[in-house]
Amino acid sequence: MIRPRYLQKGDVIGITAPAGCLDQKEIEQSIEILRSWGLSVETGKYLFRKRHSFAGTDNQRAVDLQQMMDNSQIMAIICARGGYGTIRIIDKLNFERFIKDPKWIVGFSDITVLHSALHGLRIESIHGVMARIVAPKKPDMVSFESLRALLFDEVKEYHLQPYKLSIQGKAKGMLVGGNLSVLYSLAGTPYDIDTRGKILFIEDIAEYRYHIDRMMMNMKISGKLRNLAGLIAGDMTDMKSSSSGFKKLPYQIIREAVSEYKYPVMFGFPAGHEAVNLALPMGRVVEMRVDENKAELIW
Repeated sequence: MIRPRYLQKGDVIGITAPAGCLDQKEIEQSIEILRSWGLSVETGKYLFRKRHSFAGTDNQRAVDLQQMMDNSQIMAIICARGGYGTIRIIDKLNFERFIKDPKWIVGFSDITVLHSALHGLRIESIHGVMARIVAPKKPDMVSFESLRALLFDEVKEYHLQPYKLSIQGKAKGMLVGGNLSVLYSLAGTPYDIDTRGKILFIEDIAEYRYHIDRMMMNMKISGKLRNLAGLIAGDMTDMKSSSSGFKKLPYQIIREAVSEYKYPVMFGFPAGHEAVNLALPMGRVVEMRVDENKAELIW
């Protein structure tokens, strides 16, 4: 895998919105945080445009992202927010120059589209907190600090408390994945990921529980769960019950889907749509260790 250069004080970082729309006030706090790290911040030309639920038209969002990808002065790109829309522009992007001069792309949720595309190009990226902070909520500094530490190469591991449903064991493999619904939407496309021998991370938000079951069954039947090295389940936020009576909890659904396999499974990793969203190096070879006393992720 190609690893972009880690950041240094004085570097320029860009903010663009490949998916949902936002207001300027929603990124003011994060810009202050990024500048406190010694970074300069540039924002996309069309960042605050609005077209339906999107941050401008498909072409405008693609142009903003493309310009930042091709700008040799920008060392990392933090996506402003998720929502929906990245899949509408992925085919409009040209990665030719980016491959020769890669930089960190940061985001989660809908930005899983970009993580998957970069994985196919064998370029590392960062699953982590984005720029949008909606008032009156305060930024979670644990999440921002974990992103800073990863961007500046100051973190190599996470140590967590074990979760009761976790399956014990050790595994080593390339970290892939992201938002489960987005991964499901990429099935059969050129951006679908090969999970064989890898450690798969998944998280999701605001889905019906039976939708989680449907997506896990898709991954199982398609073989994506069979030959994993390990599985990490992050936050499953604001899951909804339906009138059908399907009541299984998300972690129970995931545990059942992988119950016949022999690899370790780590539940409760703090990444996704909750307050604490630890930054993860996607495309990096990592080790996961789960036992009755601790859960570790090391790279």
